[in-house]
Amino acid sequence: MRRLRRPVLAATLIALASPCFAEPSAPIPVNNPPAPQTSYIDLLALMSGHCKTLKVAGRTFACKTVAYAHGDKGRVNFAVAVDDPSDENHVVSFSGENGKRADDNSYELPIDRMLLNSKNRPKVDGLPVPAEQTSTGLCRQTGNFAAKKVNDVTCSATDSEGRSYELLFISDGTPVSVRRIRQSSPSIQDPFK
Repeated sequence: MRRLRRPVLAATLIALASPCFAEPSAPIPVNNPPAPQTSYIDLLALMSGHCKTLKVAGRTFACKTVAYAHGDKGRVNFAVAVDDPSDENHVVSFSGENGKRADDNSYELPIDRMLLNSKNRPKVDGLPVPAEQTSTGLCRQTGNFAAKKVNDVTCSATDSEGRSYELLFISDGTPVSVRRIRQSSPSIQDPFK
């Protein structure tokens, strides 16, 4: 079950992404050893809309779907299914811990790593396992999952090799699909609760 957590998310994102024209991808080299998979996804929120901006290591791509995945140990990923005609497994995730709400309609997540998935990654149970690249940055989300409405998600990060990643995702107004997969303790810092 542990090994299936991220690949299942990636497969879900790939199934929801619609193809469009974009630059073909090339693997991004990473210099960090893979971290052991020790947590489970307990909450998954799928958002429908489009990426006004998606830059991966300086290259521009398109996307359709963004997902918020919360792990039972507090790690959060904003995973982006990349519309990449040359790689159906291309998923990029902004990942961090200790997210904070400024109010009921805004959330900030400090980014400490990028998760990079492609057809060139090693596979576990037939699905590619993402490479982790140490990074610094921030994601901001407006809207909230309880109301099933997210307006946008913006992320900006730079990895330890100096490569930059940017996301500006705009919702199309479709209600967010929120799935609680298992019960866990909240990890968000919320001064309003």
